[in-house]
Amino acid sequence: MTPEVNLPVRVTEVPDLREAVGWGRRDQDYPLLLERCNFWAGIRNEKGLLIGFGYVAGTGLEHGYMEDVMIHPHYHKRGLGGMLVSMLLNETAVHGIEIVTVTFASKHTSFYEHNGFVLCDGGIWRKKCVVLSYARI
Repeated sequence: MTPEVNLPVRVTEVPDLREAVGWGRRDQDYPLLLERCNFWAGIRNEKGLLIGFGYVAGTGLEHGYMEDVMIHPHYHKRGLGGMLVSMLLNETAVHGIEIVTVTFASKHTSFYEHNGFVLCDGGIWRKKCVVLSYARI
């Protein structure tokens, strides 16, 4: 089981994997995400099931953003996550991307440090749901 760049994936495979790792499916994101990201990598098990996935998005210039790095829970602690991240980082170099950022839960800090990421300050912005009412004049 090794990662493959731009591995062909069916529309429901990534949402199924997201659900298996405990994330929201986000069915609406696929296949649009695969059309818009710079590249992705995936891993299949011996039966052809997608068990690993991650992608890099950005403008294709100096900076990219690594997202949705996930390994099916039944395949944790086998080094597959590190192989997936390494494959994605190697591909960024091929595309001339020199800076890659990633956000992750604090419990994964040592994993990302081990895979070459340096911790730094940052921030996140999320759209707030605002209900506007307009008065007729």
